[in-house]
Amino acid sequence: MKSYIKICLTVLLAISLPAHAVNRDQAKRIHDRVAGVQADSTTLDNMEAASDAIAAAYIAMSHPAFYNVTLKNLVTPWTNEEQTVFAPLNDYSATVIGMVRDDMDFRQILSADIVYVGDNSLGLPAYSNTDNSHYETMEQNGVNFFTGLVQQTQSSVTGLPADATAGVITTRAAAKEFFIDGTNRAMFRFTVLNHLCTDLEQIKDATRAADRIRQDVSRSPGGDSRIFLNACLGCHAGMDPLTQAYAYYNFEYDSETDPEADNGQLSYNDAGMTDPDTGTRVKKKYQINSGNFKYGYVTPDDSWDNYWRNGPNAVLGWDTQNQSLAASGNGAKSMGIELANSEAFASCQVKKVFKTVCLRDPIDTDMAQFDSTVSSFKASNYNLKQVFAETADYCKGD
Repeated sequence: MKSYIKICLTVLLAISLPAHAVNRDQAKRIHDRVAGVQADSTTLDNMEAASDAIAAAYIAMSHPAFYNVTLKNLVTPWTNEEQTVFAPLNDYSATVIGMVRDDMDFRQILSADIVYVGDNSLGLPAYSNTDNSHYETMEQNGVNFFTGLVQQTQSSVTGLPADATAGVITTRAAAKEFFIDGTNRAMFRFTVLNHLCTDLEQIKDATRAADRIRQDVSRSPGGDSRIFLNACLGCHAGMDPLTQAYAYYNFEYDSETDPEADNGQLSYNDAGMTDPDTGTRVKKKYQINSGNFKYGYVTPDDSWDNYWRNGPNAVLGWDTQNQSLAASGNGAKSMGIELANSEAFASCQVKKVFKTVCLRDPIDTDMAQFDSTVSSFKASNYNLKQVFAETADYCKGD
């Protein structure tokens, strides 16, 4: 009888005690992973008292370090070819941080007329099209990104025409890294790598038509046409029709006085402008090395086509059901919308957050949760905070 009474009392006591969504250790782990710093005891108390682990994760995301540390470290490798985290804040990284803070549809990262700058009250150097001092000073002064970033339009801040803006693609930082020199294929490669988690080697498809491959690509490298057919064609057949979207962009600088391009700026050929070398709005870089194969494609404008909607790369999950989306268009903005509405884009964001929070890549046993998080990411109107919260819940431990 005594044992029975003891059991009943234990059950009643358990029922009467408040149920914690997370225990103390789980709260610490969530805060460490999400905010990147240890929580104080009051914050841990609040996290333990939260309704569930998702709510606890949102408490952790209210810490300034989530923006200044976790998001800054997540985004910074996307802003440079070396993919290093050891790079200063810039308009690319600040814009991503601000969009996450403001719960924006993350798909707009590749298409919106948007940029985040420091608040006027901070006494920073003005935003400049020719240097990064505005952002470097913000970081050096220890500005709280949660309160210090202000949303603006690129068109009002940089003077770029609104229809030529394309989210982070047309930020100065991205232009300096990926529109500089070359052929603008670097911008496409790193956009796909950073935002679809796919490199060109993974999506080579030699079954696509070669009609849009530019003149600079030799059809017989080293005198052997098999190299073109087996190596070059697979990337260029699909890539070149898409990179045509960037035909009016360049990053201009003086290579003699400014070899590091620290004072260069994004250049865009607006309607009515003519490039002296091409006789059209198309930048000169789209016709460099034209003698490599004179019968190759000559870029006439910024129209693009997605040849990869069909064939093996349909696996990237292009949105073919949305009537507002098409497999072709003009300019970087519409092409950014095409990329951001793919399944690969949604999965990529979840994969990056998973590694940030769980400190590892997802494996087979994580796939059920991974797929669920991708679905909820889309259902939340692509709110990246929801991905952080659900992933923190999954990896909170026992």
